[in-house]
Amino acid sequence: MISLGEVTVAFGSSVLLDHVSFHISETDKIGLVGRNGAGKTTLMRIICGIDPPTSGSVDRPNHLTIGYLPQLMEHHRGRTVLEEAMTAFDTLLGAEREIAAITEEIAGRTDYESAAYEALLSRLNELNDLLAVSQSEPPEVRARRTLKGLGFREDELGRKTETFSQGWNMRIELAKLLLRDPDVLLLDEPTNHLDIESIEWLESYLKAFRGALMLVSHDRKFLDNVTERTVEIMLGKIYDYKVPYSRYTVLRAERVAQQTAAYENQQRMIEKSEDFINRFRYKPTKSNQVQSRIKALEKLERIEIDETDSSRIRVKFPPAPRAGDVVFRATGLEAGYPGKVVFRDADIEVKRGEKVALIGRNGEGKTTLMRILTGELAPLAGEARIGHNVLTGYFAQNQEEVLDGKETVFSTLDRIAVGDVRSRLRDILGAFLFRGEDIDKRVSVLSGGERARLGMAKLLLQNYNLLALDEPTNHMDIRSKDVLKQALLDYDGSLVIVSHDRDFLDGLVDKFYEFRDGRVKEHLESFSVFLEQRHLETLRELERKAEPAAAQPQAPAAAAPAPAGKRVSWEEARSRSKEARRIRDRIAWLENGITKLEAEMKRLESILSNPGENDDIMELTRSYLEYQRDLDAKTAEWGELLEKQDL
Repeated sequence: MISLGEVTVAFGSSVLLDHVSFHISETDKIGLVGRNGAGKTTLMRIICGIDPPTSGSVDRPNHLTIGYLPQLMEHHRGRTVLEEAMTAFDTLLGAEREIAAITEEIAGRTDYESAAYEALLSRLNELNDLLAVSQSEPPEVRARRTLKGLGFREDELGRKTETFSQGWNMRIELAKLLLRDPDVLLLDEPTNHLDIESIEWLESYLKAFRGALMLVSHDRKFLDNVTERTVEIMLGKIYDYKVPYSRYTVLRAERVAQQTAAYENQQRMIEKSEDFINRFRYKPTKSNQVQSRIKALEKLERIEIDETDSSRIRVKFPPAPRAGDVVFRATGLEAGYPGKVVFRDADIEVKRGEKVALIGRNGEGKTTLMRILTGELAPLAGEARIGHNVLTGYFAQNQEEVLDGKETVFSTLDRIAVGDVRSRLRDILGAFLFRGEDIDKRVSVLSGGERARLGMAKLLLQNYNLLALDEPTNHMDIRSKDVLKQALLDYDGSLVIVSHDRDFLDGLVDKFYEFRDGRVKEHLESFSVFLEQRHLETLRELERKAEPAAAQPQAPAAAAPAPAGKRVSWEEARSRSKEARRIRDRIAWLENGITKLEAEMKRLESILSNPGENDDIMELTRSYLEYQRDLDAKTAEWGELLEKQDL
């Protein structure tokens, strides 16, 4: 279906892809792997025709439709979420309009035997066939289902796209891509901005997708579940394995071992040949043999091995200054934002040297706790304290975005390095896979994973004894994640980390806190044991089963009255009384919250109706919509509890 023949991509003297050839068939499910910067994104852009290769050919059938999701893209503004998703059907909607016009024209014609009439009928049949193939159900139904599968709630489909973050706009673009139902899907890290439920939904969709698929992902489980073939880019070459990712890693290790053995044998042969040439270069009796060996060496294809093999890379954080026995403690903690409590009554403790993970659904409060820990956000209630002599290094989710794009990789570290560490900057960058000319690259041209690694390298330049890492592995390739995990295992300070990556967390953390239904629960068992106890294989399953209380409040069930003539035990009567009291208290709390929300919304409506020069309309609108969503949830729960109270 798509064939690449001897494709080469070169930037000056640097060759990214070197005479690459391979074929994509109609139903291939391919995982494209390789270290960050190896050329995965470049290869995808060449396949879909955005960028031309330096040399070589790409053969694509003219009728072929390709859907490409890049890592970064421009997002459209001015439409609602649903309206923007519906633009995926512009071709189909145009076909419907053309069918209506042709039908109307045919109704008024009588030249049934003419060529023009036959042409109209032929075109009408083509359009009807297009709609029959493309539409098994109305477009809006498909659009709503896809958007909900990617995490949007029904009440959010009418919001303007500009009121959502970049990550949520990426979901809209992914929805449009899937709704177009192309022959080939090219997805460059599609899971980076998805929550766990949405990843599971996408996984199911791609399993059932009937076309060809090529995707870049750093999620081992996602690759194993979706792909059946693994294509690796290494040192500009393509290595094609007809197996999923986990099996590929085994075969790759075998190939690298064979490659290393062949490299060592070749080096010994080269050394012997060069020694022979040097010894007998000026002996007339050996001149023919010398010339023969010189020509053989010139024609020899030199074997290369992967210089970035993770087994050879070691990153080490500097020794952590001694802190107090407890580096962070929170008691009775209630956290969130005005008008929205994310979690309450949390007791959290991190001791010196402990490695602690925060897990749970997006929006349950993990990043909120990180912001409290680093002092960026104050608690709504309760107490949160940093321990004695604690120096915190914080890696935020948007760490890669705060780097200065005008700086080079080297100058980014050079600006903040002091003392003896300045002489080790190249070694530090090398450990994070920045070698040779890489250190002179501008930050603006780095990939997402390269920026994340550079942000992590900055943490090495100061002696922190508490690392707070919020999704540090986003955009990192699998080998980089392995390198970072080993560095964190060796780190002698305290660690608090937010991650959804089971492979990364397993064996790394001493304990973890689960954020679920507005509560925070401590788990002391190992992460793998925790998953086994719940019969879970990945965090996705954990988060799918945990419906967030904030999004769908669950009122306590009122006890049913006892049947006539049946005695009610003291325990049952006490339980019912307690439940009734809880319902009354909850209703009172909801009524108080509803009153406050309505007052705040009224205030915002007044500002929005007559905004001043310094009023941020976008931010005010976003706040108003958040209050509206919170008000709807509280009002719905209030009505349900009133019905239970009347029973």
